[in-house]
Amino acid sequence: MDKNTINFNDIFKSSFIENTSSFSITDSLLGLLSAFLLGLFIYAIYKKTFNGVIYSHSFNIAIMIMTMATALIIMGISSNVLLSLGMVGALSIVRFRTPIKDPMDLIYLFWSIVIGILCGAGFILLAVLGSIIIGLVLIVFVNKITVENPYLVVVKFDAEATGQEIETILKKNTKKFSLKSKSMMMTNETEATYEVRVKENDSQIINSIARVKGVSSAIMLSYDGNFTA
Repeated sequence: MDKNTINFNDIFKSSFIENTSSFSITDSLLGLLSAFLLGLFIYAIYKKTFNGVIYSHSFNIAIMIMTMATALIIMGISSNVLLSLGMVGALSIVRFRTPIKDPMDLIYLFWSIVIGILCGAGFILLAVLGSIIIGLVLIVFVNKITVENPYLVVVKFDAEATGQEIETILKKNTKKFSLKSKSMMMTNETEATYEVRVKENDSQIINSIARVKGVSSAIMLSYDGNFTA
């Protein structure tokens, strides 16, 4: 057997632990500084490309801190075997209770973790190059490319109004529409939900429908990951 081969029993020998417990303060500071700067870059990209309902500054700060914390963990477990085993056990019992509703938020969380791992492992140039490319892709596809999101029009009306009248208005004021659901209420009211592709003046649709005799309410919703009325 090769004398340089390390088996499982060698992990618990003091000589092996001593050889892996040394670390460089300069490399550690460089890794943390790189994680901070790249986390700040992710912070700026998230703020520039955010198009949800309510911008969360605390969530953005958490992304930046997560980059540094991940780098710190990687530097710690790469320099000490016992610490790495303990860290795995500690992290295995962590449960995150905060729900992430927007898929883009998950992308930013994963991005910050990846950059933290690369900075902690010493692949700073790869982290910088990857962050620049990802940042450019996000700016181009989120801010520069316009995607037409559908609207949902929810109308409640009684027997005095007919669905045909409402659909005539939708046909005149939208590019395209389709009936998604229709239900009868106990109060003899009908609730209909339409998916529409609007023209330039989308507010005119609700105004026209609301003026129809027998319509009790008309609501327009836009869905792009979050509901906004």
